[in-house]
Amino acid sequence: MPKRTSKPSLAAETITESMKQTSDHSEPHVVENQQEQSRPTSTADGENHPYLTTFIDATPATLIALDETYHILDCNAAASVALGVPSARIIGRNCAEVLTCRNLNRMKLCGTSSCPLTRVLHRNQPLPDEELIIGDDYEVSTIVTPIATPQGSYIAFTARDISTMKVANQVRANFVSMVSHELRTPLNSVHGFIDLIMQGHMGELNAEQFKYLGYAQEGVQQLISIAEDILFMTRSDVGQFEVKQEEVNFRVLARQVVNSLETQAHKADVVLLKDIPSPSPLLYIDPQRMKQVLNNLVINAIKFTPPGGTVTIRARAYDEQQVMISVIDTGYGIPPEDRPHVFERFYQSNHILQSRMGGYGLGLSIAKLIVEQHGGTIDFESTLNEGTTFYFTAPLCRGPL
Repeated sequence: MPKRTSKPSLAAETITESMKQTSDHSEPHVVENQQEQSRPTSTADGENHPYLTTFIDATPATLIALDETYHILDCNAAASVALGVPSARIIGRNCAEVLTCRNLNRMKLCGTSSCPLTRVLHRNQPLPDEELIIGDDYEVSTIVTPIATPQGSYIAFTARDISTMKVANQVRANFVSMVSHELRTPLNSVHGFIDLIMQGHMGELNAEQFKYLGYAQEGVQQLISIAEDILFMTRSDVGQFEVKQEEVNFRVLARQVVNSLETQAHKADVVLLKDIPSPSPLLYIDPQRMKQVLNNLVINAIKFTPPGGTVTIRARAYDEQQVMISVIDTGYGIPPEDRPHVFERFYQSNHILQSRMGGYGLGLSIAKLIVEQHGGTIDFESTLNEGTTFYFTAPLCRGPL
């Protein structure tokens, strides 16, 4: 192992600086090593505070400092315990050899665009409350903070154990899953009988009866969709969500989505467009799950686009392994106060448009989950009264576009 240089000291100082940047979170982001407790730690005010070293090693949170090449500069005693590796064997190594970050579906993130460190350095913004599995099988909630100094860029990685909370969540998820599953059977039965009546099997209907039965059928279908989505999320939380990837022509997939939503777009007086290069990219995806992502994004775009607007599905090359897929609307845009919460489960905006459009706040959460399960990332850009673009990466089956 390489001997310590002045970098760990610099790392300690920069991690201390991260305390100021993320002071709204419960865990301070200060990193120091147990072997040098006598060494004073300096903070942003330039003064030395020896007690910080003791504090760092006493905290139960895992604290790690890394450089911009993802090599570990320093860590505290809790990190050694969490990873099951002595501090001397952690410092100096690449994080992929030690942290081995995976998402909650146990998909490896190292070396992918979903890696939390890569995302933080690329966006130069902190990543709060990301749930990961690190080490052998240690579930944690992490805060990853980029820190720029005259000497270079660094990363503060803070993690806390969430195993106890996961047990409580598991009990809750099992209950929700059971209720959702039990709701589906009677709802499907009601939906089926309404369909039989509307087809005339119980006698001829007049126009008004047919119209009101149509409203009832639409309401039941919405309830079925809600039950299905809740069941999907709870199964994912307990690791029962899998993707079955195969070669898929994206043009065909996009056409299926557009055809299924044409009626809804026509009612809203919104035009659905496709902007896909030729030859069409061949993706290595689960077609049903990826269709669900596009459906959720396009339905949202239709809802928040005024009459006469457009919604476009676009595909463009991203790199040699992935394609960038976008859903672009000319709608109202997302208010700034809502943007940090867009992908949160059940989040409902207080904006007047949200109350008018309805929804229950799971569509974008599900889209994010599916995209990440494919090893991709999802994000958005929005301008008020001009429109919103949601974009995500998906794996190519072979070669670039």
